[in-house]
Amino acid sequence: MTETLSKHQKNISAIIHASTFSKYCIPFGNLILPLVLWTLKRSDHPFIDSNGKQALNFQISLLLYSICIGILTIPFVLVFIPDIFHMGLLNFSSINDFNGIDLGFTFNPVKLGRILWPILLAGSAQIVLFIVNIVYTILATIRTSEGNNFKYPLTINFIT
Repeated sequence: MTETLSKHQKNISAIIHASTFSKYCIPFGNLILPLVLWTLKRSDHPFIDSNGKQALNFQISLLLYSICIGILTIPFVLVFIPDIFHMGLLNFSSINDFNGIDLGFTFNPVKLGRILWPILLAGSAQIVLFIVNIVYTILATIRTSEGNNFKYPLTINFIT
């Protein structure tokens, strides 16, 4: 396939993959900029069309995975909020007319661990998604600039 591809087609495909890094400057830039580039250039060559679809599908999939992690974490955090404010870490039950405002912070590692584990798991999962995004986007950019098709892992094909 590398014989039939021009340098321009390889570069456009690589730029589409690399443009997903624009999310660090522009909100949702990882979806908007590749979508604009792909829409403008997809009719030029099937290689550009294929790589644009791959980049967009991967970014949409990562966004979906990130949202799912957040949604799965919310119930766990909401269950432990009463432990934080009442008879828990901040011990607001000790506030009364006689002692004024005494937050009485009591350190109980068992309760603290029980409250933080869902947040730590979700944070770890988000970090893993971040690393996967960086590594595979760089790999896709390099392989595409060489003229090879690149298939992202963990991708749901929304755009076919």
